[in-house]
Amino acid sequence: MSVPHLALQAHRIDIPFRLAFKHSSAKRSVTQSVWVEARVADLVGVGEGCPREYVTGENLASAAEFFTQHRRDLCEQATGMDDLATWMLQHAAELDANPAAWCAVELAILDAWARRDGVPVEQLLSLSPPVGQFQYTAVVGDSSLGTFRVITRKYHEMGFCDFKLKLSGDLERDRDKLMALGELQIDGLRVRVDANNLWDQAGRAAGHLAALDYAFLGIEEPLPANQFEAMRSVSRQTGCPIILDESLLRANQVESIARDPERWIINIRVSKMGGLLRSLEVVHRAREAGIAVIVGAQVGETSVLTRAGLLIAGAAGKALVAQEGAFGTLLLESDVADPPLMFGKAGILDADAYRFSAQSGWGLTLREDREFLLPLWDY
Repeated sequence: MSVPHLALQAHRIDIPFRLAFKHSSAKRSVTQSVWVEARVADLVGVGEGCPREYVTGENLASAAEFFTQHRRDLCEQATGMDDLATWMLQHAAELDANPAAWCAVELAILDAWARRDGVPVEQLLSLSPPVGQFQYTAVVGDSSLGTFRVITRKYHEMGFCDFKLKLSGDLERDRDKLMALGELQIDGLRVRVDANNLWDQAGRAAGHLAALDYAFLGIEEPLPANQFEAMRSVSRQTGCPIILDESLLRANQVESIARDPERWIINIRVSKMGGLLRSLEVVHRAREAGIAVIVGAQVGETSVLTRAGLLIAGAAGKALVAQEGAFGTLLLESDVADPPLMFGKAGILDADAYRFSAQSGWGLTLREDREFLLPLWDY
């Protein structure tokens, strides 16, 4: 019996945010995402990737170029998981340079094949579909103190106790926000901070963080990416683990931090890593080395990447210390799925309510209209 031919189409997702989100590297008020549809016979799988210049050096133009260059070859060669793995190995350098673009393609193909086989995506990868409750983090951008108070109060009223704050680099501004958060008297409060590569020297970063005088769960990217020795110094001076985001994009980089696992936490964002298979390899190596992980998210992700993140969170097991994303229509004016996959009270996403084990592919109900899609080559 012949294998159904694979066909790929690419678009961009255009959904406004309800509220602009700001940190030291960017301000965003609309999605910047690639959407890929993989067709096998009459079945269509979908994938999403979020190219970010300040994370992987990608943008929509580079994603369009990658897709144009590789679509035909991939469609001709990829008929199953073994073929896909071989193709990825043969094009490793291109995937390293275009992880978000590849992520959208890979997720769409896996969804299509799972739909073809009538199984959840996890079954293609010999994993179990997500069950139970997943706890998400309240992420707060670098806003004015007044806006910060309003946002954190809303999170508190929803029952959140896990917070990620974006630092500004202004000591008084950052200290005032920590004090405002403390005034809410949240039981079991955990706080980590994201500096988005604010400082150029370890001493400056450590000095600012020490002046804040706060026991953070972790400090994300205080220095320019890949300065592992300098970041080790920040960890030693502050006593806090360093959360690696832009500095860790591939599994082979785990070796650089394996000798002192207590000093590190890896932020695994599926789009940044280049899809599920590459993310799973990072999880595997992190667990072997005893390094904790966070399953992160790009600002503006839709339900498709949220669903992929659930798979990675499940694979991380006890190494998982926090999970980000799943904002759905709390951040976006609309979502690609109806109902959207998103957290509720206390930041909890109840996977059982979506019955993923009984669904094929991602198990999402996509909107029938495609008003959120625009041509990838026209922006």
